[in-house]
Amino acid sequence: MGKPDWEITATTVYCDAVDDEVTLIVYADGTSLCTGRDKYSEKKVKRPAKTKNRECTGVDCTILNQYRDSLLKN
Repeated sequence: MGKPDWEITATTVYCDAVDDEVTLIVYADGTSLCTGRDKYSEKKVKRPAKTKNRECTGVDCTILNQYRDSLLKN
């Protein structure tokens, strides 16, 4: 797999797990992160009252992994 011709890319999507929009960020080296993971962690900000009792799946996030994989495949 060759290195992409970009350094970073991001998209905003609705996440059922946190019941809010989150930004998915992918770096050219294949690392990725989701803003929902930090924003809605137990130690930081409480979820809005409207949120359901779902948990962020963190690094196992299907949406984040599919987005990253679609960007990095040759």
